[in-house]
Order: sequence, then C-alpha cells, then structure tokens
Amino acid sequence: MANPLNTGSVGTAPAAPSGVTTIHNSQVPKHEQLRLIILRLAKDELQPGARLPSERTLMDSYGVSRITVRAAIGRLVNEGHLVRVPAKGTFVADSPVQSNLHLASFTQEMEAMGHVPSTVVLMAERAAAPDHVAADLSLAPGADGFHLRRLRLADGRPVSVDDAWYNPEYAPELLEIDLTSSVYKALATRFGHQIDRARQSVRAEGAPPDIGALLGTGTGAPVLAFHRVSWSGSLAIEQSRSWYRSDRYSLNMEVRL
Repeated sequence: MANPLNTGSVGTAPAAPSGVTTIHNSQVPKHEQLRLIILRLAKDELQPGARLPSERTLMDSYGVSRITVRAAIGRLVNEGHLVRVPAKGTFVADSPVQSNLHLASFTQEMEAMGHVPSTVVLMAERAAAPDHVAADLSLAPGADGFHLRRLRLADGRPVSVDDAWYNPEYAPELLEIDLTSSVYKALATRFGHQIDRARQSVRAEGAPPDIGALLGTGTGAPVLAFHRVSWSGSLAIEQSRSWYRSDRYSLNMEVRL
C-alpha cells in the first residue's frame, strides 16, 4: 500500500526531545516509560506525518536497548499513534475526522467538528448524464445534468473527492454560484430545495489512480467509497460518488435494538 502520510521531511530524522523525563530503574517497565515519552513527543512536538527519531537516536538518548525501543514503538503503532513505513521510518499517524452518520454537507460536517473546510473545484460543466445517473435523478435518457467534481479539504489537508450530478430543473443557475461553498446550503437558500433525505451506501476499495493522486495516497490505497442519492421531498436532486481517505475520516454510528 502507498504511504498515506506526508513524508516530505524524510531526509533528516528529528532529534529526541530535550528536557524530557529520563528513564529509571523502577516498577514501571522501561519500554512503558519510553512509550510515554514518545507519545508526548508525537502529541506535543510533532505534526501528523512527521518522522520519529531513529531507533539509534532513541537508544542513545535514553540509554535503553533496541529491544526496549522496538517494544515501545510497536505498542504505539498498535494503538494507532504511529505508522511504520518500510525503508523510510516511523511517522506520527493522522488523527482522523470522526463523523457521526447523519445527513449534512461536507462543509456543515467539518465546521460542526471544529475543522476549517475548503474546496478546490476540479470540474463544473453541463453534460449528458450517464444512464445510471439519469435513472437516479429521474432524467430522460441522454438528458443533460450539472456535473461537479471537487476536492474537499479539512484544515488544508485532502479528505475526499466528490463527483456529483444535479438535476438542472431544480437548480438552473447552479454553475453560476460559488462552488467552493456549500452546495446544500445554496440548494436550500437560493433554489428552495432543502436536502432532507438520502440513500447512501459505503464500501472499502482501493483508490483509483486519479483519486489516489488527488488525495495524496497513491493508487490502490484503502479509501471509503460513498454512493448517495439525495432528495428534497419527493424530488431527486443529487447523485454523487465520494472517496474519503480512510486514515483521515471515519464513521461512527449508534445501533439500538
């Protein structure tokens, strides 16, 4: 699998943090003491995607064996705080966006979770809708739809690629609005069609080449693929496919009897 992290700083590994707690002979195992030191480094001093100090640096800085270093790092990898990349090193893992399963636009969802959303418009055109899109949007075969493809970011980091089609009958001036903002909000406030229902499926798949390039994961990396048809009342407004980085986005849901 391609490395999902930003490894732009691979060239020189950082030194161990200065002024941290030293490791003592005590009832707390040395690998656990080192684990806590490395965890503090990952949380307080390094950014997601940053390279961890080398095993040799950690051994020399804290006077411990390679076995102790590997035990501490191995546990942090298992806990999801670090990620090993073969032949490159160990890196601070991303903290994924935690989304509760509900109906909201990307912009609304990110803002509600305290992230800063932004959007890059990759395509905005009027074109003949593919047959399966026309069927979902109740368009006549070969009829035009509005096709919108966007890269979505949270705090400046790619999270998803959205490829959506809209029924032009219900949003005739859609391509004239600011498409870097929330389309759902524009549908409600400008065109009078509040999205209030959707049918959605989610599956795991390998990133296609174009999606992997846009998300920075590389081809074949695991992504969450969404397919959604959204309605305003009885009107089918939107048909969309979205690909989310699985290391930067996760879904939460509550299941009851």
